[in-house]
Amino acid sequence: MEPPAAQPCAACGDDACAACRSCSYALCRACLDEDTAEGRTTCARCGGEYAAVPDPAHGNDGAEAEEVESHHAASGLRGRVTMGSHLSDRQDEVSHARTMSSLSGIGSALNDESGKPIWKNRVESWKEKKNEKKASAKKAAAKAQPPPVEEQIMDEKDLTDAYEPLSRIIPISKNKLTPYRAVIIMRLIVLGLFFHYRITNPVYSAFGLWMTSVICEIWFGFSWILDQFPKWCPINRETYVDRLIARYGDGEDSALAPVDFFVSTVDPLKEPPLITANTVLSILAVDYPVEKISCYVSDDGSAMLTFESLAETAEFARKWVPFCKKYAIEPRAPEFYFSQKIDYLKDKIHPSFVKERRAMKRDYEEYKVRINALVAKAQKTPEEGWIMQDGTPWPGNNPRDHPGMIQVFLGETGARDFDGNELPRLVYVSREKRPGYQHHKKAGAMNALVRVSAVLTNAPYILNLDCDHYVNNSKAVREAMCFMMDPTVGRDVCYVQFPQRFDGIDRSDRYANRNVVFFDVNMKGLDGIQGPVYVGTGCCFYRQALYGYGPPSLPALPKSSVCSWCCCCCPKKKVERSEREINRDSRREDLESAIFNLREIDNYDEYERSMLISQMSFEKSFGLSSVFIESTLMENGGVPESANPSTLIKEAIHVISCGYEEKTEWGKEIGWIYGSVTEDILTGFKMHCRGWRSIYCMPVRPAFKGSAPINLSDRLHQVLRWALGSVEIFFSRHCPLWYGYGGGRLKWLQRLSYINTIVYPFTSLPLIAYCCLPAICLLTGKFIIPTLSNAATIWFLGLFMSIIVTSVLELRWSGIGIEDWWRNEQFWVIGGVSAHLFAVFQGILKMIAGLDTNFTVTAKATDDTEFGELYVFKWTTVLIPPTTILVLNLVGVVAGFSDALNSGYESWGPLFGKVFFAMWVIMHLYPFLKGLMGRQNRTPTIVILWSVLLASVFSLLWVKIDPFVGGTEPVNSTNCNTVIC
Repeated sequence: MEPPAAQPCAACGDDACAACRSCSYALCRACLDEDTAEGRTTCARCGGEYAAVPDPAHGNDGAEAEEVESHHAASGLRGRVTMGSHLSDRQDEVSHARTMSSLSGIGSALNDESGKPIWKNRVESWKEKKNEKKASAKKAAAKAQPPPVEEQIMDEKDLTDAYEPLSRIIPISKNKLTPYRAVIIMRLIVLGLFFHYRITNPVYSAFGLWMTSVICEIWFGFSWILDQFPKWCPINRETYVDRLIARYGDGEDSALAPVDFFVSTVDPLKEPPLITANTVLSILAVDYPVEKISCYVSDDGSAMLTFESLAETAEFARKWVPFCKKYAIEPRAPEFYFSQKIDYLKDKIHPSFVKERRAMKRDYEEYKVRINALVAKAQKTPEEGWIMQDGTPWPGNNPRDHPGMIQVFLGETGARDFDGNELPRLVYVSREKRPGYQHHKKAGAMNALVRVSAVLTNAPYILNLDCDHYVNNSKAVREAMCFMMDPTVGRDVCYVQFPQRFDGIDRSDRYANRNVVFFDVNMKGLDGIQGPVYVGTGCCFYRQALYGYGPPSLPALPKSSVCSWCCCCCPKKKVERSEREINRDSRREDLESAIFNLREIDNYDEYERSMLISQMSFEKSFGLSSVFIESTLMENGGVPESANPSTLIKEAIHVISCGYEEKTEWGKEIGWIYGSVTEDILTGFKMHCRGWRSIYCMPVRPAFKGSAPINLSDRLHQVLRWALGSVEIFFSRHCPLWYGYGGGRLKWLQRLSYINTIVYPFTSLPLIAYCCLPAICLLTGKFIIPTLSNAATIWFLGLFMSIIVTSVLELRWSGIGIEDWWRNEQFWVIGGVSAHLFAVFQGILKMIAGLDTNFTVTAKATDDTEFGELYVFKWTTVLIPPTTILVLNLVGVVAGFSDALNSGYESWGPLFGKVFFAMWVIMHLYPFLKGLMGRQNRTPTIVILWSVLLASVFSLLWVKIDPFVGGTEPVNSTNCNTVIC
């Protein structure tokens, strides 16, 4: 039996040696000595005394207990949960806390020159100023009187907020979760009994149909398990932004960590510059210290239109940013702020607000006119190419062959706002492109931004957004920092993922564009395991995790194993290792991208560290840039002290050259991972395999909002791209079925979720077959189920009831509406029989023959009214399979009624089962049918559908009854014959 785990230190996580008698606040020996040296005498939480913590492995050592008791009785202690103590740089106690690299030059942004935490100095300085203010405000006679009780309470609250956790987990109520789990287990049991009945009771009269249906049902059951069990432990989270401010401060003296924003765009004619500009403006105006925000815009199409629109945006930002911060505007994207249909005067008390808002709206409209003029001018490219204002040709005239370009518009050396205040840095980046090189689309552009930002600003955190996703909540960065900068939470967090929310979607969300079930159900379930998957936008990364380093909890390798490759190391006696240890190390090398872990490098002195950096291993991993390599070792960010500011732009141009990534680990183990059009899934998967965890943050006000394609064809092509990426991952070496087992860092339920993300497109094959079965049964008169016995009826009813109850309980704990759930079910069928099927075949062709099939889309109609794009019909080959299935089932229903009318009343019983099956398919494809028919003079599609069906059925009944034939006609015929005879 293993001994129980020791109580961790509240400051650094090491084994504690003393704890408060009253509140059990624990400290290790090193933190105990530090507090004693600083003169703190009692527990910060309750003012109690400390007592020795018994060793769980060896029992309570009396001598050690007496030593601790006498130690704190003589000098006193005051323990604190501080970020400063967690990040304090102790070179003599590396094992106690994770230390910072001495190569960081300016050191951590959280410590001052003496190494003492800045936030701790701020709290102490605040207390001194408060005491001085009290002394000067009161007379000598009143000084002896105690302060009011209310003031004492406020003082205690401010100090308490600085030490409280910055977030907390809100578990789902047991009254909601326990029945949900019980029904899942019951459904699993019923599913097993159902499959037993289906397999042991074949239908020999329709053996082919029966076999097809059983295979499809088994696959559906497997898919349900992959989707259901990762939702076993859903959780909610809550953040405390006020505590973050109390701990790290606000304004110029804030100790908040810097953040680099990444925005990527390619073609300004498909991604309107005005939308990208609104995203940039919302970033520049976020509620965060301006000197700690940098925005990098990647123009992967090297378009002069993007460059000029960004220059106009930088100029308009000088007016827009101070206006937003002065009046606390939400959202801070002007296009969406001015289009809000709300009372914009609510909570506004400044008398000049209306006048300034009116002037700002006029300025924005003038800015829009300038942007629209640039777009109109760019519609036709001159034969000689674009010319810049100074008369020189635009370097990016050939988007496939141009040099790297970087332009800093705003920041330390740029213009200030109209109030004279500093603005966040805004940088335009267009990486070099040359024929013959692989550029890896969006993933390659993001990796170029990682290197450029590391050279210029090197913020420890990166937040990436698509060009059409603007900041809807100005405090979104602070929300992320509540997790990243909390020492009790953020040590092993690689990224914080925000849900995607969208504007401009029709009220009924016909094609499930909002993905409510995925973002509000599945992602909450993953947050209770190892964290949500990375969805490509609205995600705040820890930069060191992108470099391939392992989390702090990863056990450090022995020093000898780190430097055994070095030719300058002295040869040592070879230590024999077992085959199991060799296999374990080889699996570990597969997970660890970089040769070294940061904590291992910190164990070396300056000479050893500089020697390691100069070796080929770092250059093979990160590329030939000493400035960038040095920045990767700076755990808390900052530009290296050895870097020359005058040459930083030149170095930044170097790291975005098209040949920089050759023979390196970029895209393989470092940065955004290549090999799939859905690079987001791969990137997050690699991080989780290394042992990192992620966090799902859902603020009350959505952090970011974007736009989504709302017409049928564009929506299906978007789903096709996602499904194709999953198929590519399935056939790659990073497939979750066989990758990442070394080290056991990826939890099994997390692995199930990743397996589900790469196998779901293959569900299209059994789904198409299953949707065709009702029509075939109606046309042939056969059925896939034999005559039901009493036991079989119970299993069928039990399965249907368990499906319904599971869905109801899921809606109950998640809080989503039944309409959102039904739309998700409908589009699961629509996408499965269309986009997913094409993705499977395209992925197989790409793997076998290297063929890349493109689907062309042609617009057929347009509409300028609200949600007009919803009614746009664009023909594409993706629409063929679901159209065929829909027509086949409609014909089958009519044929089934016709056969029942001709066969008599005994055939009506089996008919209802077949028709119910066919109507299940038709109702799931109803939004697709509605999209095919367009607006059709605003006649509801459901009316047309039921009109056709009912007209067909009544026509058959009319023919069968034949009311115009008289009942005496046979008699007249007989009489006639009699007369003749």
